[in-house]
Amino acid sequence: MITLASDFPSPYPAAMRGVICSRSDARIEDIAHDFPRQDVRAAAFWLREVLPYFPPATHCVVVDPGVGTDRSALVVEAGDHEIIAPDNGVAVPVARELAGGDGAETDGSDSEAFDVWEIEYDDGETASNTFHGRDVFAPAAADVHDEGGPAALDRCMRTDDWVDLTFPEPDMVAKGARGEVLVVDGFGNVITNIPGGSVEDSEGVRVNDELIPFRDAYAVRDPGERLVTVGSHGNVELAVNRGRGDEAFDLGVGDSVLLEW
Repeated sequence: MITLASDFPSPYPAAMRGVICSRSDARIEDIAHDFPRQDVRAAAFWLREVLPYFPPATHCVVVDPGVGTDRSALVVEAGDHEIIAPDNGVAVPVARELAGGDGAETDGSDSEAFDVWEIEYDDGETASNTFHGRDVFAPAAADVHDEGGPAALDRCMRTDDWVDLTFPEPDMVAKGARGEVLVVDGFGNVITNIPGGSVEDSEGVRVNDELIPFRDAYAVRDPGERLVTVGSHGNVELAVNRGRGDEAFDLGVGDSVLLEW
């Protein structure tokens, strides 16, 4: 199985699918092609939440604001999965999740970590400076899948020089936490970096000095009413039943948020 994920709309993913189909008989599944444009951190967050639910697969990820520059193209081996992606950190959080480790295995010393390979993508062909999804990552995904991994490809070289990406940790304060908005989902739910376990016993939470009910489901509140809850990802969300939390709380990605309980 090969999965595709990107931040670009139709018809660009179709070109990637065409390249893969011309080189491989692998089943192709789409993860998403509507990640926030050029937002590497948001894509990394959602990949970490989605890819672990897939059986072993080769994942082709293209959220690539550095396309056409000297940034590298990588294959990351994590557990029974391979992730083909630009070297901007987008594959790292999910690789840690899939591998069950915290680092990159470059010397064989950490069996829980992941391996990183750099792709030499000249391959005797001309690659567009603006569409490496079609010309670099899609063919690499097909070849890695069909050959059983990057070690079988002469144009893949193991590396320990890659861009890391981690999510910010909240600052725990007296009876609360100061955190950050990581992402806003398509419903407008404001997803913070504050772990849900810290507030699950609270009836109410002060959000930037305003008391908001803490509830375990959106529909417990009336339509249009605000709530604090814990999402399926395990983090605190600020939401509105049948409405948009980002608008109601006037918060966006990267904003600071103080929760007190």
